[in-house]
Amino acid sequence: MTTKDDLQQAVSAAEGLKTQLETFAQDTNDQEAAQMFKGLAQNLDNCTQQLNGRFDYVKQEEPQYQGQ
Repeated sequence: MTTKDDLQQAVSAAEGLKTQLETFAQDTNDQEAAQMFKGLAQNLDNCTQQLNGRFDYVKQEEPQYQGQ
């Protein structure tokens, strides 16, 4: 698997987990737990943005990925 593929897989996994955490936050009646899930989802959103930034960098800098 290439670095590009690994990054795409990591982004997809992080986005999926973020969605699950947001669902947990909506499904719970415990406000403390909901806040925790929302905070974790926000952390994952930050991670996803960083991974996407790295993904864009790899696509620009690595000649084998240019044009993809």
